[in-house]
Amino acid sequence: MPQTKDYYDILGVDEDASQRDIKKAYRDLARKHHPDRNPDDAGAEERFKEIQEAYSVLSDEEKRQQYDQQRQFGGGFGGFNGGQGFQSGGGPEIRFEQGGFTQGGRGGLGDIFESFFGGRGGRTRDPFDDVRQRQQAGRGRRQRQSGGQDIETRLRVSFREALQGGRKQVKLPTGEKVRLKIPQGVTDGTKIRLRGRGQADATGQRGDLYVTFQVGEHPRFRRKGERDITVTESIDVFEAILGTERRIPTPYGQHVKLTIPAGTQPGEKLRLRGQGVKTDDGQGDLYVEIDVDIPTGLSDAQKETLRAAAEDAGLHPRAPSN
Repeated sequence: MPQTKDYYDILGVDEDASQRDIKKAYRDLARKHHPDRNPDDAGAEERFKEIQEAYSVLSDEEKRQQYDQQRQFGGGFGGFNGGQGFQSGGGPEIRFEQGGFTQGGRGGLGDIFESFFGGRGGRTRDPFDDVRQRQQAGRGRRQRQSGGQDIETRLRVSFREALQGGRKQVKLPTGEKVRLKIPQGVTDGTKIRLRGRGQADATGQRGDLYVTFQVGEHPRFRRKGERDITVTESIDVFEAILGTERRIPTPYGQHVKLTIPAGTQPGEKLRLRGQGVKTDDGQGDLYVEIDVDIPTGLSDAQKETLRAAAEDAGLHPRAPSN
């Protein structure tokens, strides 16, 4: 039996995506797959229509709610028919109307579900009653039906993938492959939940999947909390005394000029505002920790020259004790 198209997967968004995220994903995909921009791609037009169909449903809160309710019952219909109804493969069309469903202009919920699930006489049970009851009891909170088993897994991402975010195809412990969204700026140990991606029970009800991110380390950058980041910059003793300038790399591949003032002490941290990790809540700061490289192996003549220069500058270096 044909399965309901996964409009969330078509647009590459999560089930709880905001209307802003849905609109942005649609615009990006529509530009990319527009037939006029892909004249040599025979499948571009079909892909473009599919993207439009998904957006027409998910951008309308009422249609989206009806679509989400249908998905909870296993996706036993073919498609959403441009946002107006579900079409079963070769069977009757089910259209959404204000206040309920109709089937080709005749009958109601009892006739519809009797034609799909079979009737035993009398009133056919409306499976959406359970959904409505849960929504009322939980004040709109989505709840997973009992059954199935929750499972956990870990997903390792590189330092760069964690900063950039995006989508990545991964293989779940169940063997299923899904495109998983990596939150922008995700930190090590962050856990997310994928509803209905866990182990199925005998009736087909599935639990949830919990994914914990493991973020790889960077040879130079170090995360400090969620958005701040630290990098070490080495200067020599004369630069520390007299001051200098450096071009400091940011975690996103850019370089920012940093003025290191005269008299900077070893271990001192200088802040570059707004150059840290980007998240949905903003961008942190980049801290530059100064490491002063003290020369070793100086000759006696070099030491005497430095001592004389220090005395001439009034620094009065302390003579070594015998």
